[in-house]
Formats: sequence, structure tokens, C-alpha cells
Amino acid sequence: MEPLPKDCSTEENSTAFELNNGMQIPFLGFATAAYIFEKLYRERATRHVYEAVKVGYRLIDCAYLYQNEGYVGTGLRDLLERNIVKRSVFCLLKSLKTKLTLYCICLCNCREDLFITSKLWNTFHRPECIERAICTTLKDLRLKYLDLYLMHWPMGYQEGGDLIPRDACGRVKFSDVDFVDTWQAMEKLVEGGVTKSIGLMNFNKSQIERILDICSIPPVVNQVECHPYLTQAKLKAYCKKQRILLICYCPLGSLAQPDSCRESRLLDHEWVKRLKYKHEKTAAQILIRYQIQRGNVPIPMAATKEEIMRNFDVFDWCLDKEDMKDLDSMNQNKRFVSLVRDAGRHKYFPFWDEY
Repeated sequence: MEPLPKDCSTEENSTAFELNNGMQIPFLGFATAAYIFEKLYRERATRHVYEAVKVGYRLIDCAYLYQNEGYVGTGLRDLLERNIVKRSVFCLLKSLKTKLTLYCICLCNCREDLFITSKLWNTFHRPECIERAICTTLKDLRLKYLDLYLMHWPMGYQEGGDLIPRDACGRVKFSDVDFVDTWQAMEKLVEGGVTKSIGLMNFNKSQIERILDICSIPPVVNQVECHPYLTQAKLKAYCKKQRILLICYCPLGSLAQPDSCRESRLLDHEWVKRLKYKHEKTAAQILIRYQIQRGNVPIPMAATKEEIMRNFDVFDWCLDKEDMKDLDSMNQNKRFVSLVRDAGRHKYFPFWDEY
């Protein structure tokens, strides 16, 4: 990954942000959420992860929810077998003396160059479910450890069965587990060596405060929807004060809208179009560059090899201060992702608060 130009707001000659535990996370990630709908799309994850790392991506963002981690793992295996990325000769889990090793069957040698993230899904929030959840992910990804494991949402769903369990009326069945208890169980994963760090996703300020009040290991990141329609300025300011980095999903807004709503597509906004012509870049490149200069880590999705390559071409040019102000001013507090329709009934639904 190329360092940023000298006149950019992030640190000169750097290719990664530093987390509060001293780890380095790359400026830009590759999202695997695009490959969750049909078997054909899931199979593309193998090829596209391989192509993304060949281009230069080193942060791969995964999740149990996406149901494609086995395909991603095949791509990671191919990368290691063909020496596209470095791997160490020998790696030993810190958890050899714990029961974690009874669950974890890890197939790949350790990798030095890649930063792999996955997420604990809502149906695994009970402390006794968490080891099984992460070790299923590790087995599918063919890895010995994760670099980062996130709590996907603060809400727990009824354990076992479907990803989104529903009652006879079609309403989501919730679990009464407190995310604070979930977090304390996740801390044991770091102690056991199956993940190097842990973090949050879709948490609001008051929920983060509850975690900080009880934690032994503070969260290193909060992954949230973030783009010029939803700049998350107040949440970012709070997280920065707490030394929690923002990772931005949907940095391009919604990639697909019905024709009747096309005017709301962020990629088609007149100011984004103006900037892409000014800098001779794509709209996606403008929006990715915007987040990096804000000090956030964007994880855009891409549907083709060409998009994967173009989205990575954001390291040898800059947006100027006026460009950044214009993009900031587009904020509407507009979300494209709010989970399932009735999730708002859950007591820990995060989006009722201002931030």
C-alpha cells in the first residue's frame, strides 16, 4: 500500500492508523458483504478476495452473518499457498492451555501481512456461545487467529436456529442478554489468543460508555455506517476522545436504489460529480478518499475486478480543504442500513439516540 502524499492531513509516509492497543490497521479495507445473497455471489468471494490482495488490500472485512466465510477462507488459502502474502513458519496459539483449542481447528499458517476482521452475530451473544462462534469463523476462514473481532450489533437474538429467528407472527425473537456480559466474554478471546483485538459495531455513545465503564480491554474500533449523507461527526468526535477508531461501512452510500429514488444515490450527487471531474477520479474514489482524510477506515464493496482496482487508487492524490467542507455539508443523518424492520423494538436498538 502506498503512503499518502505529503500534503494530506494524515501522517506523512504512513499506510495505516494506530489502534489504542498499538496495532496498525490499514487505511482501506475490502468488504466481503457484497457476496451474501446467492451461491453464485458467495463463490465470487474466493476470486475477489484473491484479486483484492493482489492489488494491494491488506484489510479484509468478514462476518458470520454473510455466510460466505468458507469461500473467503479458500481465497486466503490460495493467497498463502502461492506466496502472495507473507506467512510465518510457525505460529502457536496463546490458548494451548485453554479449552478454546478443543473448538478451534485452524488450517492455514499464520499470515504477517493481512489484517482479518470478523464479527460476532446476534444469535451468539450469550457468553457460553461466543467461543463456538469465533472458532466456527476461524475454521471457515482457515486461520489460527483474527486481528479484530467485532460485536456486530448491541442487540441479542434468540440463540440457535436461524440467523434472524422469528415467531409465528414474523417478529424477531430477541435474547435478553446484556451486551456488557457479551463484551466481558469477548475479552477472554483476546486472553486466549484467538483474536488480537476486539471492537464494536453499530454502537451509539451511551452504549460505548457502558462498555468503557466495565471493560478490562477497551474496544479499538466502532464500525458504523458513514458517508457524506451520514457523516457521524458527533460520534466520531466522541470516539476520537476515547481513542476508538471509526471504520466506515457503506462509504459509498447505497449502491443500488429503485429508479424512482435514483436522485438520492450518493454516487450521483451533483457535488460528488463535480469533484470527480475536478480530480479526474470516479465518484467512488472521491468518497473513499474523503473518509481516509477524515482519519476513518472505509471498507467499500466492489462487484468486479475493475471496481476492486479502481477503489484502491486513492493514495497518490488529495482532496483539498474546500472539497472536504463541501462533502461534510452534505450530511442529512440519512441511513441506508437500519437492520430488520422490527429490530427497533429491542431495548438495545442503537439508532433512537442522536449518536
